Amino acid sequence: MKVIIFGATGMVGAGVLRECLLDPGVESVLAVGRSATGREHPKLHEIVHRDLARLSAIEGELGGYDACFYCLGVSSVGVTEAEYRRVTYDMPMAAAETLIKLNPQMTFVYVTGAGTDSSERGRVMWARVKGQTENALLRMPFKGVYMFRPGAIQPLHGIKSKTRLYRVFYVVLGPLLTAGRHWFPQYVTSTEEIGRAMLKVARQGGSKRVLESADIHAIAGS
Repeated sequence: MKVIIFGATGMVGAGVLRECLLDPGVESVLAVGRSATGREHPKLHEIVHRDLARLSAIEGELGGYDACFYCLGVSSVGVTEAEYRRVTYDMPMAAAETLIKLNPQMTFVYVTGAGTDSSERGRVMWARVKGQTENALLRMPFKGVYMFRPGAIQPLHGIKSKTRLYRVFYVVLGPLLTAGRHWFPQYVTSTEEIGRAMLKVARQGGSKRVLESADIHAIAGS
């Protein structure tokens, strides 16, 4: 299987990248992002591209892949709706619209979040925008399209959030998150579980197209 990862420098994306590189069934990984991952691996190739809402310049390098794991995102704190929409809607839609032309039999997995508003009419800006993105992607005629809606995420294997406040949060609450994954999988998952679950749905498909934390936990452990 050949995989594309958007956003492999973020916390979730780094976890997904780790699982892809460890998986013997993954032949190659293409990381596309606005900065380099800093990783070196025989299976890993990278494209650094600053404007991910416009992919025409790199389109020729995106063909021949079986799955796309779209992990790129941004916090809604301190940004306008227009800024948030550019990263959360415009960029993933640019990726999906480009990839569907090149790889119509691809599986596309998008990392969204618990509490996403599928009605697109709620008052919470981030939830409404993510809902619009989910709905638009679910209409795309890929072989498979899956929305991953994790709640609290525990970073494992030395992976860290790029947001300073979140890094402090994970250090302080790390033991509680470990317990939470065991006792409350409907609320807490890990970077490792997300990566493993993505690989599994890319290979085998899934009975649900929108997966919450408990679904991710179950698939990763099955």
